[in-house]
Amino acid sequence: MIKKALFITIFSISIFTYSQEFNVGTNNINLGIGFGGNFGNYTTSSQSPGYSITYERGIWEVPGPGVVSLGAYLGTKTYKYNYTLGNDKWNYTIIGIRGAYHYNGLKINNLDVYGGLMASYNILSYSGAGSFNNKPSATGFVGGRWYFSDTFAAFAEASYGVAYITLGASIRF
Repeated sequence: MIKKALFITIFSISIFTYSQEFNVGTNNINLGIGFGGNFGNYTTSSQSPGYSITYERGIWEVPGPGVVSLGAYLGTKTYKYNYTLGNDKWNYTIIGIRGAYHYNGLKINNLDVYGGLMASYNILSYSGAGSFNNKPSATGFVGGRWYFSDTFAAFAEASYGVAYITLGASIRF
């Protein structure tokens, strides 16, 4: 009886220890819709949500406990301005490289919490008077994923990129 209880305890601890939601070798794709944003500082007639896709892969374990991931980001958002002399349309596209720290110390199954930094290039296309420069940029982000199955999750992320808040779905493979 004691051997059986010891076996069950050790087996349960080992399963719990390895049930982290983001590990070295984990691949993840996020598809998101974002709200708000740091573009369009003028009064707009209309704007689209921010649309984004991200990819990341767990690269190495670090003390904390956690895993560092590296990945890519692509996001876009459109603003339209209507005024007496005409209409303007601004399209922002952000292409970036992201690094994130996934904290695995909460011991909550199905939850992946993370934060990180992104280096990006902001591409502006504009129809109207004037000219604008494309530029490099950097931003931080924090987020979390809740897994409903081994491969599917919902996520929420706060950042200062194409949108302040992004909500969406994640696929892990």
